Amino acid sequence: MIQIEPAIDSGEVVKLRFARDLLGWRPYHTAAYWVDGLLIDTGCAHTASQLALAIRHWKVAQIVNTHSHEDHVGANAELQTLFGCPVRAHALALPILANPRLQPLQPYRHLCWGRPRTSCAEALGDRVETGHHCFQVIATPGHSQDHIALFEPEQGWLFSGDAYIGGEDRALRAGYDIHGIISSLKRLSELPVTTIFSGSGSVRTQGIQPLVDKIAYLELLGERISALHGQGLSPRQIRGRLFGRDPFIAYFTLGHFSGDRLVRSYLGMSET
Repeated sequence: MIQIEPAIDSGEVVKLRFARDLLGWRPYHTAAYWVDGLLIDTGCAHTASQLALAIRHWKVAQIVNTHSHEDHVGANAELQTLFGCPVRAHALALPILANPRLQPLQPYRHLCWGRPRTSCAEALGDRVETGHHCFQVIATPGHSQDHIALFEPEQGWLFSGDAYIGGEDRALRAGYDIHGIISSLKRLSELPVTTIFSGSGSVRTQGIQPLVDKIAYLELLGERISALHGQGLSPRQIRGRLFGRDPFIAYFTLGHFSGDRLVRSYLGMSET
């Protein structure tokens, strides 16, 4: 399933939102954005052929991946073949794009997004230029070590990828670094942002306030976790005290995404 619509009133930025339809159930959405010939992310492998068909008459001069996770790079190969355009990403992402099997996929990731085909990518510099815009490339590790965001200072546009996706986190995936996530959010909150285009497809027009609110939530949560840990509670006990039972995603992912992992990341504990 692909939804295509203007991301802002001017229509200058187009949002493409993807989900695999599993008998009418769409467990997770991810998004890409097109602006001035630049495509930011390409969705998942399960929607790659559908995306190529939907945008075959568009102008796509270049593709930038915010990070190497399979739900953001899944159509790289198809679109690179279709448009003959370069793909660019953080240097750490290039080996995974060249050999997607370097990134192990749990069953739920195969089910929801699928394994991308091999794509040939180049390392990003400190900016990305289009005909009418110049985007700053900002390193935003935490969600992944190869994560970047794009910021267009004249418009105040922030394409945050998964560095900011909104909500109040009650679970974390294996491999995420909550302290890195908070640091990256703080870095983004220092920018003169007007609009946030997130990796989940939500578009926020409240300036930096959503970033500030997310930072405040995560920092307060960290303080509460630290206090309970100081009282001798285990990560599982802390999760139960703060969140109750794990959300559905913990069961759907067989524990790969869970409240226990969120607590352990705050406490700097190794994953089990």
